[in-house]
Amino acid sequence: MSGKVQLSDEEWHKRLTPQQYEVLRNRGTERAFTGAYAHSKEQGVYRCAGCGAPLFSSDTKFESGTGWPSFYQPLSNEAVTTEADTSYGMIRTEVECAACGGHLGHVFDDGPAPTGLRYCINSVSLNLEQSK
Repeated sequence: MSGKVQLSDEEWHKRLTPQQYEVLRNRGTERAFTGAYAHSKEQGVYRCAGCGAPLFSSDTKFESGTGWPSFYQPLSNEAVTTEADTSYGMIRTEVECAACGGHLGHVFDDGPAPTGLRYCINSVSLNLEQSK
Protein backbone atom coordinates (compact mmCIF):
# COMPACT_ATOMS: atom_id res chain seq x y z
CA MET A 1 0.00 0.00 0.00
CA SER A 2 1.20 3.47 -0.71
CA GLY A 3 0.06 6.53 1.19
CA LYS A 4 -2.15 6.97 4.20
CA VAL A 5 -5.74 5.69 4.00
CA GLN A 6 -8.07 8.51 4.98
CA LEU A 7 -11.82 8.00 4.94
CA SER A 8 -14.71 9.94 6.39
CA ASP A 9 -16.57 8.52 9.35
CA GLU A 10 -19.45 7.65 7.00
CA GLU A 11 -17.09 5.78 4.67
CA TRP A 12 -15.64 3.80 7.62
CA HIS A 13 -19.18 2.90 8.72
CA LYS A 14 -19.93 1.57 5.22
CA ARG A 15 -16.68 -0.38 4.97
CA LEU A 16 -16.65 -2.02 8.42
CA THR A 17 -18.99 -4.20 10.42
CA PRO A 18 -20.27 -2.61 13.65
CA GLN A 19 -17.78 -4.64 15.72
CA GLN A 20 -14.88 -3.77 13.41
CA TYR A 21 -15.84 -0.10 13.59
CA GLU A 22 -15.98 -0.21 17.39
CA VAL A 23 -12.48 -1.72 17.63
CA LEU A 24 -10.67 -0.09 14.70
CA ARG A 25 -12.14 3.41 14.90
CA ASN A 26 -13.30 3.74 18.55
CA ARG A 27 -10.39 1.85 20.13
CA GLY A 28 -12.64 -0.85 21.55
CA THR A 29 -11.75 -4.47 22.24
CA GLU A 30 -13.36 -7.80 21.64
CA ARG A 31 -13.94 -10.17 24.53
CA ALA A 32 -11.11 -12.61 25.21
CA PHE A 33 -11.35 -16.04 23.57
CA THR A 34 -14.15 -14.95 21.20
CA GLY A 35 -12.14 -13.85 18.15
CA ALA A 36 -11.80 -15.91 15.00
CA TYR A 37 -7.99 -15.92 15.15
CA ALA A 38 -7.40 -16.47 18.87
CA HIS A 39 -6.46 -20.12 18.29
CA SER A 40 -5.99 -20.13 14.52
CA LYS A 41 -3.13 -22.24 13.17
CA GLU A 42 -3.61 -21.36 9.48
CA GLN A 43 -0.58 -20.06 7.63
CA GLY A 44 -0.53 -16.71 5.88
CA VAL A 45 -0.43 -12.95 6.30
CA TYR A 46 -2.71 -11.10 8.67
CA ARG A 47 -3.95 -7.87 7.08
CA CYS A 48 -5.72 -4.86 8.53
CA ALA A 49 -9.49 -5.38 8.33
CA GLY A 50 -9.88 -1.65 7.73
CA CYS A 51 -7.54 -1.04 4.82
CA GLY A 52 -5.93 -4.36 3.82
CA ALA A 53 -2.37 -3.40 4.76
CA PRO A 54 -0.16 -6.41 5.63
CA LEU A 55 0.58 -6.41 9.36
CA PHE A 56 1.68 -9.77 10.79
CA SER A 57 2.87 -13.16 9.57
CA SER A 58 1.53 -16.41 10.95
CA ASP A 59 5.21 -17.36 11.36
CA THR A 60 5.42 -14.95 14.31
CA LYS A 61 2.09 -15.93 15.91
CA PHE A 62 2.23 -17.78 19.22
CA GLU A 63 -0.17 -19.06 21.88
CA SER A 64 -0.08 -16.54 24.72
CA GLY A 65 -3.03 -17.88 26.70
CA THR A 66 -4.56 -14.39 26.79
CA GLY A 67 -7.51 -15.06 24.49
CA TRP A 68 -6.34 -12.78 21.68
CA PRO A 69 -4.06 -13.53 18.73
CA SER A 70 -0.50 -12.77 19.76
CA PHE A 71 2.55 -12.10 17.61
CA TYR A 72 6.15 -11.42 18.63
CA GLN A 73 6.76 -8.93 15.81
CA PRO A 74 4.98 -7.17 12.93
CA LEU A 75 5.87 -7.87 9.28
CA SER A 76 7.99 -4.71 9.25
CA ASN A 77 8.74 -1.75 11.47
CA GLU A 78 6.64 0.35 9.07
CA ALA A 79 3.51 -1.87 9.32
CA VAL A 80 2.36 -0.61 12.72
CA THR A 81 2.77 2.42 14.92
CA THR A 82 2.58 2.64 18.69
CA GLU A 83 1.59 5.29 21.19
CA ALA A 84 1.01 5.57 24.92
CA ASP A 85 -2.44 4.55 26.15
CA THR A 86 -3.39 5.64 29.66
CA SER A 87 -7.08 4.74 29.46
CA TYR A 88 -8.82 2.76 32.20
CA GLY A 89 -6.19 3.78 34.75
CA MET A 90 -3.49 1.65 33.09
CA ILE A 91 -0.30 2.48 31.25
CA ARG A 92 -0.08 0.47 28.04
CA THR A 93 1.28 0.81 24.54
CA GLU A 94 -1.40 0.91 21.85
CA VAL A 95 -0.74 -0.64 18.43
CA GLU A 96 -2.24 0.96 15.32
CA CYS A 97 -2.18 0.16 11.62
CA ALA A 98 0.37 2.56 10.13
CA ALA A 99 -1.62 2.81 6.90
CA CYS A 100 -5.05 3.79 8.26
CA GLY A 101 -4.57 4.51 11.97
CA GLY A 102 -6.95 1.72 12.98
CA HIS A 103 -6.66 0.43 16.55
CA LEU A 104 -5.31 -3.13 16.55
CA GLY A 105 -4.56 -3.85 20.20
CA HIS A 106 -1.60 -3.39 22.53
CA VAL A 107 2.01 -4.52 22.79
CA PHE A 108 3.58 -5.82 26.00
CA ASP A 109 7.16 -6.78 26.94
CA ASP A 110 6.33 -10.31 28.11
CA GLY A 111 6.59 -12.15 24.78
CA PRO A 112 8.94 -14.89 23.58
CA ALA A 113 12.36 -14.63 21.96
CA PRO A 114 13.67 -13.24 19.76
CA THR A 115 11.92 -9.91 20.50
CA GLY A 116 10.48 -10.41 23.99
CA LEU A 117 7.35 -8.62 22.75
CA ARG A 118 3.70 -9.70 22.68
CA TYR A 119 1.54 -7.87 20.18
CA CYS A 120 -1.92 -8.67 21.59
CA ILE A 121 -4.25 -7.99 18.65
CA ASN A 122 -8.04 -8.07 18.27
CA SER A 123 -9.14 -10.72 15.75
CA VAL A 124 -11.83 -8.40 14.43
CA SER A 125 -9.16 -5.93 13.33
CA LEU A 126 -7.51 -8.58 11.14
CA ASN A 127 -8.22 -10.58 7.98
CA LEU A 128 -6.07 -13.64 7.27
CA GLU A 129 -4.82 -14.04 3.72
CA GLN A 130 -4.00 -17.75 3.78
CA SER A 131 -0.88 -19.07 2.09
CA LYS A 132 -1.52 -21.01 -1.09
